[in-house]
Amino acid sequence: MAALGRVDLVFVHNPEHHGHGLDRAALHWRVREAFTALEEFAHAGRIGGYGVATWSGLRSGAFSVPEMLALARQAAGSAEHHFTGLQMPVSLVMDDPITQSLNGGGPLVQAKDAGLITFGSAPLHGGELLNAMTPELVNLIRPGLSPAAAALLAAGSCPGLDVVLTSASTREHWDDAAKALAAPLTAQELRRVTDELAAE
Repeated sequence: MAALGRVDLVFVHNPEHHGHGLDRAALHWRVREAFTALEEFAHAGRIGGYGVATWSGLRSGAFSVPEMLALARQAAGSAEHHFTGLQMPVSLVMDDPITQSLNGGGPLVQAKDAGLITFGSAPLHGGELLNAMTPELVNLIRPGLSPAAAALLAAGSCPGLDVVLTSASTREHWDDAAKALAAPLTAQELRRVTDELAAE
């Protein structure tokens, strides 16, 4: 931190995993305690804000966006909190967030409505999605793209998503991803993709 100064955003990572065996009230208490510590860091100028990065917490019902916002208000002691980010998986494998956002609901829409920055993780589902990206699916998304670029484009076009997190290993992969994400799909185009996948 000495070289960077202040950290922009700190994520509480998968709190639902650390709460296995706990009831929801105990899990929420733990999250609120973490938020309280992060509020102290924010007030001291050490971090700009904090968020939650969750793999399954929203999907499993361990917590919701409104509940996390309430915990942040409790941790801050007022409506002026530093809870500013939400990260969750968004891909054609885990496409509930895409479908929910296209329908005007779900955690990404709730987070955006609350002013949070939204991050989509695992857009290639750890590389597993690449084997499912048939030439027909790639062409439906956007002809001429590589399977990885098409999968990234579908995830990155999700309404309410600010940032899609990639793990490009080479400059060529990075350029391919940046090019694909430069022109997002329209909601109608993305719905056509999700409808096709739902019909399979």
